[in-house]
Amino acid sequence: MNKKILKTRKGFTLIELLVVMIILGLLAALVAPKFFGKIGQSKIKAAKTQIELLGSALDSMYLDVGRYPTTEEGLQSLIKRPDTIPATKWKGPYLPKNKIPKDPWGNDYQYKSPGEHNKYDLYSYGADGQQGGTGENADIVSWE
Repeated sequence: MNKKILKTRKGFTLIELLVVMIILGLLAALVAPKFFGKIGQSKIKAAKTQIELLGSALDSMYLDVGRYPTTEEGLQSLIKRPDTIPATKWKGPYLPKNKIPKDPWGNDYQYKSPGEHNKYDLYSYGADGQQGGTGENADIVSWE
């Protein structure tokens, strides 16, 4: 009678569960790097798009004021008029939401005017937050 009861029990053995867990682990190890590589690329694309948006706002300010903000005035001058610019010329704020966005890694965009490459240099240091680097750590710049 006991054998009959044991034969009718349904379920998985520990070995079967371990095999399934190993298979799932192997699949995750193959898929995860490809998935996370896509996330890194999309952050780079987002940073490039934000730099273009900030560049358009800087150009709009230039048309109104006749100059780009200085390094000291910074990107903040896109949302709040600096004392060095007459109120009659400044037609801002030049950004929608009145907020300077952070780069996709949570860092501030770097701004220098006059720039070394153009009238202004606008850039992000990438994922590592430091100058230079490759891949996701590479600088994303407005002059390229």
